[in-house]
Amino acid sequence: MKAELMDIRGLSTYVECHGNKQSQAVVLLHGFTGSANTWIEITQQLSADYYVIAVDLVGHGRTASPEDPSRCRIEEQTADLHNLLRKLQVTKPVLLGYSMGGRVAAGYAYAYSEEISGLILESSSPGLRTAEERTARRESDAILANRIENEGIEKFVEYWEAIPLFDSQKKLSQEQQLAVRNERLNQDSGGLANSLRGMGTGSQPSYWGDLSYFNFPVLLLTGSEDAKFQNIAREMSRLLPNVLHETIIDAGHALHVEKPRQFATMVKSFLKQFDK
Repeated sequence: MKAELMDIRGLSTYVECHGNKQSQAVVLLHGFTGSANTWIEITQQLSADYYVIAVDLVGHGRTASPEDPSRCRIEEQTADLHNLLRKLQVTKPVLLGYSMGGRVAAGYAYAYSEEISGLILESSSPGLRTAEERTARRESDAILANRIENEGIEKFVEYWEAIPLFDSQKKLSQEQQLAVRNERLNQDSGGLANSLRGMGTGSQPSYWGDLSYFNFPVLLLTGSEDAKFQNIAREMSRLLPNVLHETIIDAGHALHVEKPRQFATMVKSFLKQFDK
């Protein structure tokens, strides 16, 4: 593995590269409160056959946390990712994004559709459909961002790990739950707050009207216990021209954490079509 901090459009950005650079590149984009560490088990599964790149997104992990929340917008993050891949001399990658990382991946696919081979979205959405929904969500995201800054990381993590979206993670071993908790606790409160303000669900552009133009292969992965994102994936499947939707049974939102082997098997099966 090669890990380094790179200057990407003025921000110190952490990136890990695993495997053979001559192989098909797969870019891993974590969710909110995550980092490249969330992919450790998946990276081990994929790096024997693929060139795996894991990035700490803006405001997360070891990547810088800008004071201006507008610098965290998805359009800025996709431009950062484009610059990063150019510096790494990576062409036609497959993007794999989880939750917030899936929003970034969808934004990248929209902005640079000719420059990717495929897209994998894990428990993710192409945005809220209406301006009214986005306004309401931005307001709730702002309240949560203020709460993170005012109460600190520990209080926020206690609240965050108790939300219904993550109920299925209570089935994980104590060791696994502790690893997830520590990853959340190691975040910067200002980084998380501005990430919410800049690229939270309320700030994400809606890509629903653009899905019919996503002509590259798309894999949608959801858990049977995550009804909301199951339904979103079904709706997306009706609009995407080249799509496969797979469900992992007895799993919730974070499939790569809850069922890493099944997750990796499905991802590898999809990636075979891109083998060089």
